[in-house]
Amino acid sequence: MMDGPIVIVGAGHAGFHVAASLRQFGFKERVCLIDSQTHAPYQRPPLSKAYLNGCVAPDSLLFRPDNFYSEESIELIRSRVVAIDRKHRKVLLASDIWLDYRHLVLATGARNRLLDLPNGNLPDVKYLRVLDESEALRRVLLSRKRVVVVGAGFIGLEFASIARSKGLEVDVIELASRVMARAVTAEVSDFFQARHREAGIRIHLGVHATNIEADGSKVAGVSLSDGRYLPADFVVVGIGVLPNIELAAEAGLPVASGVIVDEYLLTADPLISAVGDCAQFASSRFGGSLRLESVQNAMDQARCVAARLVGDRKPYDGQPWFWSDQGNSKLQIVGLINSHDQAVLRGDPARGTFSVFCYKAGKLVGVESVNRASDHMFGRRLLGMDRSLAPERAADESFNLKSALA
Repeated sequence: MMDGPIVIVGAGHAGFHVAASLRQFGFKERVCLIDSQTHAPYQRPPLSKAYLNGCVAPDSLLFRPDNFYSEESIELIRSRVVAIDRKHRKVLLASDIWLDYRHLVLATGARNRLLDLPNGNLPDVKYLRVLDESEALRRVLLSRKRVVVVGAGFIGLEFASIARSKGLEVDVIELASRVMARAVTAEVSDFFQARHREAGIRIHLGVHATNIEADGSKVAGVSLSDGRYLPADFVVVGIGVLPNIELAAEAGLPVASGVIVDEYLLTADPLISAVGDCAQFASSRFGGSLRLESVQNAMDQARCVAARLVGDRKPYDGQPWFWSDQGNSKLQIVGLINSHDQAVLRGDPARGTFSVFCYKAGKLVGVESVNRASDHMFGRRLLGMDRSLAPERAADESFNLKSALA
């Protein structure tokens, strides 16, 4: 094998689990994990859930205690990679140090899509993706009375539900005709929209922000495309993310909506892999290429790359799953439902517990579950076995789902 360490750029879920899995799989050579953040590598899902709500301490977010890295001989380098020299197999750190690599793993993740509006850069226009942002919002929630949330996706609604539970007046604006429109079925949208409105959250659909109104350097409110004005002490923006592909593109690697990789998660350069939120991967399971923003996807891709690097070369074939906690309701999704042509309801949304089984051309492609963990686990097992379930059985609550796994 070539000299030099395996270098991993990024220490989120994907990057950390590449390093940890290499050691778990018996890799004995140097591993360098490059992290541009000042905190030890940590989990991000709680940032918009339990951590933001004040239920957990910062230490509980850590993947592992600090001594894990020395004990496992993982070199945690606090810096940022600014360039890749593919010809000489080196990366340039922001500290002006060149680091050799035998194999390079890009786990650069994604960043918040910024709100491009007048006054959009005021201090009280907030985002929620990294620990410092969540910590800042925890403090703001203690001292403010009114917030406008731009975007009714998972992050926006998770934040809105916590803000409302703490007594704030909350307005959510969304350009689409329903909440979470790009991610869930109409049945699930309708349920959560009703629950949030019952909690006192005002949801404004089919409109967008045209201006952040200011009183000096302070946010005063938000003007909408339909002429209305919403007063606010601060604004939280959740309008999606952009994959961090610039480093790969500058190195001459093909990019599109992510760093393009094959079914083995290799880029056009056989010495460079990409994983996680930044990777657009070829998938035989879904018949094309896609990029997923999912903890499961990041971790499973990390293990796939680590296994390949120790000699166990297999294509990536993970079954995606996602979750969101909003108020006292938990949404869990397995599979990809964006191209479904039939949705079958199991259970009763009025009782606050139900699932939606999604089909394409008669084949089950995904399951959404609200407060039904058993349905979610069933969906993960069934889709993992590449099996389907007749729509009429999915709709029949007297049918024992477990029997379909036999």
